[in-house]
Amino acid sequence: MSDGQWKNNLNSTSPTPAPTNRLTPIKRNTITHEFDQNAADAMLAEHSNTQLWEAAELLRQGIQQQQAGELIAALKSLQKSLELFEAVGDIQQQEQALCFLAVVTYASGDYKNTIIYAKQCLALKKETPDPSVQMQAFSHLGNAYRHLNEHDKAIKYLEECLKITRSLQDKRSQVAALNNLGLVYKAAGNLTQAIEYQEQSLKLVQELQDNWGIEQVLKNLGNAWYALDNYPKAIAYYEQCVKVARILNNPRSAIQVLKNLGNACYATNEYGKAMTYYQERLQLARELKDKRSEEQSLGSLGVTCEALGDYSQAIQYYEQRLLLARSIKDRRIEEQALASLKVACYALGDYAKAMQYQQ
Repeated sequence: MSDGQWKNNLNSTSPTPAPTNRLTPIKRNTITHEFDQNAADAMLAEHSNTQLWEAAELLRQGIQQQQAGELIAALKSLQKSLELFEAVGDIQQQEQALCFLAVVTYASGDYKNTIIYAKQCLALKKETPDPSVQMQAFSHLGNAYRHLNEHDKAIKYLEECLKITRSLQDKRSQVAALNNLGLVYKAAGNLTQAIEYQEQSLKLVQELQDNWGIEQVLKNLGNAWYALDNYPKAIAYYEQCVKVARILNNPRSAIQVLKNLGNACYATNEYGKAMTYYQERLQLARELKDKRSEEQSLGSLGVTCEALGDYSQAIQYYEQRLLLARSIKDRRIEEQALASLKVACYALGDYAKAMQYQQ
């Protein structure tokens, strides 16, 4: 469908109702643009009209609920707010409501409705379009189409978003647009172009001294180089990323990066470094009570010990992994641990012990 066609059809296209259960925000490598969170509070002070006041209050409430991760409640508040703004013909506030509805649906993984809301936002008739709102809408469209694997559309909309960020000289939003374009090109298999965009994003975010943004872009660059099998480059970015994660006291991010960092070191035969990173990941996993990351770390440590010829230590890690697998009742991991133990015991020549681990 052409852009002209969807503009004509939007008024008769309503997003499907959200499920009634609580939605959980989905974590991604996307960087989102910043909204003016004080806009709804300002409206509350301005509007004496009861309907407008109620709409503004619902918009403010929906924003707060979205920030708290209460996505179902936020969706309901924002949809009601939108209805009231439509009833009084307030186009400017309809834009705000639609933009936040796109935020909520994107956060919940409802990409089709993200697209509907963003396109509705762009289709509103205004004498002077607000470039900051257009930037948001194009960003939502690009990111949603990326998750739907419609890469050409994603690139088209994110490039429009990037143009606006540059015209506004908005460096923070440029960081987001460049990073997200990099993610699309990586998803499309064009890793060279992905790296080019993310390098530009990194330069800007470092100028802003935004450690949260720096951490995310470093991770994405590491992932891109890792996908190219350029492990030395991947290691360099991952190591920087882990340093920033430590500064931010962000163990959840570190625990993800340490896995790839250890794997990249293993791939370059740097087994000592791989051990260090896997052990750090194991410690974080235990502190966070993250059983899945704990069992993965134990498996990785066992394999690395084998590469170093230290089969006795490998067996200790595999035995811990076996106990953990049984405690979480994961039969697949239990079978893997038993197989690893059997191989390690045979390598040591301990055939009697190997027989104990027969599945």
